[in-house]
Amino acid sequence: MIRIDDVFERISKRPFEPFRVCLTDGRAYDITHPELCLPGRTKVHVAVPEPKDRRLIMRVDQCALIHIVRFEPLNGQRRRSSRPKKGKA
Repeated sequence: MIRIDDVFERISKRPFEPFRVCLTDGRAYDITHPELCLPGRTKVHVAVPEPKDRRLIMRVDQCALIHIVRFEPLNGQRRRSSRPKKGKA
């Protein structure tokens, strides 16, 4: 389960690392700047930029913490495995 502290940790990381918020209903939000994600006590407000001018906000959606299932990095990297790869020890 995602906690509000997990959200704060993600948006406070320096340098900031863009991430995706994945919800139980299949929706996902790309957080490309820390100011696009506004944590509250029980929900996260996500600012959705205009497609043609990402400097402008089209709308703000609310995501209940209980519906956030995971965060994914947006930099194209996968999580590192703690197991050594085959043939490499």
